[in-house]
Order: sequence, then structure tokens, then C-alpha cells
Amino acid sequence: MEAIAKGKYLRGSPQKARLVIDLIRGRKVEDALAILRFTNKRATKSIEKVLLSAVANAKEKNATADVDEFIIDRAVVDSGPTKYRRRVRPAPMGRAYRQQRRYKHVIIRIKGKDTEEV
Repeated sequence: MEAIAKGKYLRGSPQKARLVIDLIRGRKVEDALAILRFTNKRATKSIEKVLLSAVANAKEKNATADVDEFIIDRAVVDSGPTKYRRRVRPAPMGRAYRQQRRYKHVIIRIKGKDTEEV
């Protein structure tokens, strides 16, 4: 049994969120939640919400599913659209660069043991 959760248009740098997502990929859900709670990064809050959503989706599919048996099968952070703010950053030779506001998409798929084996 598997369940998927997607968090789209989340604030924050996708590059920095990938550092956090690499810590939990392939681990049990219970261990991953403990890692996320004790990791001191800003991206952990949004990734934890998506992971809890995936667990809730799995429980919705199968009420008798054991949460301890789920393993994070796929965890990906993609970059979302980049919004340019109306503020400038000084650049060389008298130019000005506009500040960027980055967004990310987080996709987490968890898998559990199949209850129906043939």
C-alpha cells in the first residue's frame, strides 16, 4: 500500500530543502519525524507537514494500516516559480539586481507492507 502527498508553492529555497529531504529518504516514518523535529533548518516545518499529510492519506485509504511500518519510498523537492520582488540589490558597475523570492514543490510517497498477498 502506498500514499502520496504533495506540497506545492511552499516558500523557501529548493536547494536548502533538498539538504533536509536527503536526511529522511528511505527511512521509516517514525524515524523521519524524529529527525525533522530535531533538525535546525527552516525547511523542516513544511516537509514535516507534507509527511504528516502522506500518513493521513494512507490512514484514509486503509484504517487498519500501521503507521510504524511505512517507509519513505520517494521524497523529491522541485523548484517552483521564482517571483521577483520590487526591491533591488546593488550590483557591479552601477547596475541593480532584483531580489528573488523562491518557491518549492515537495512530493513524498510512503509505502507500507501489502496486507493482501497472493
